[in-house]
Amino acid sequence: MLPAFAILLLFQCLGEGIVFLLGLPVPGPVAGMILLFISLLLWPALQTRIEAAANELLRHLSLLFVPAGVGIVATAGSGSGHWLAILASLVVSTLLTLALTALVLKGIKPEGEGDA
Repeated sequence: MLPAFAILLLFQCLGEGIVFLLGLPVPGPVAGMILLFISLLLWPALQTRIEAAANELLRHLSLLFVPAGVGIVATAGSGSGHWLAILASLVVSTLLTLALTALVLKGIKPEGEGDA
């Protein structure tokens, strides 16, 4: 499993490096995931090498949110006085996400399915 984690870390580092060198406005791990996706399309055997490690990471995904939660709690004081803007942005972004999800699902639905 250690080689699989090394492969995943390698793609993350490649993404970070490409973003840094090209000055792209994309997070490095996202670029790494895109590279990993392309690699999985080109070399399907790579999936068998990293599948167990990826499933193990997914099993413990909730632990990866702990640092983000701690950061939110630690910086909550700096948001005082801006609660209306924060609440408005949460509501608007949630509504936009729901609307976009509905449009995507409507677009990928096969013809005639779900019509009442």
